Amino acid sequence: MPVHHDRTGRTPHRITGRPTWLLSRAFARSASLMSAGFESGGEGLRSYHYRLLAALDEWGPASQADLGRETGIDRSDVTAALGELESRGLVDRKVNPAHRRRNIVTLTSDGERMLARLDQVIDGIQEAVLEPLTPAQRRQLVNLLSKLG
Repeated sequence: MPVHHDRTGRTPHRITGRPTWLLSRAFARSASLMSAGFESGGEGLRSYHYRLLAALDEWGPASQADLGRETGIDRSDVTAALGELESRGLVDRKVNPAHRRRNIVTLTSDGERMLARLDQVIDGIQEAVLEPLTPAQRRQLVNLLSKLG
């Protein structure tokens, strides 16, 4: 009779020490915490909404196309996300008078308040992601990751 080994949750040793594996595991944990954090405190918004609000706050009014390029969000996803933000009164879209086929997107005062609330959500997520690390290790991790990105 063959011997059955329980292999649940095991990873071959030749994989476990590889940076690509470790980064993918860290990403999976981070994405899970991000999803849970936005689910519980994001008022129905997601991380890509946060990215758009943050970009508008930092860089000022922008075209939808520029927002997509600068935030790394696909053009069709930007359009849908901005529609959601606009329906909540968090951004305002107006036709650019200089280029009638372009919309200029502006952060509203409600958008600024929502961004401040989402900053708190993101801060909590960052804390959860980095919880196993000391302050010095956190700084070192951020420094190293910035070199890889």
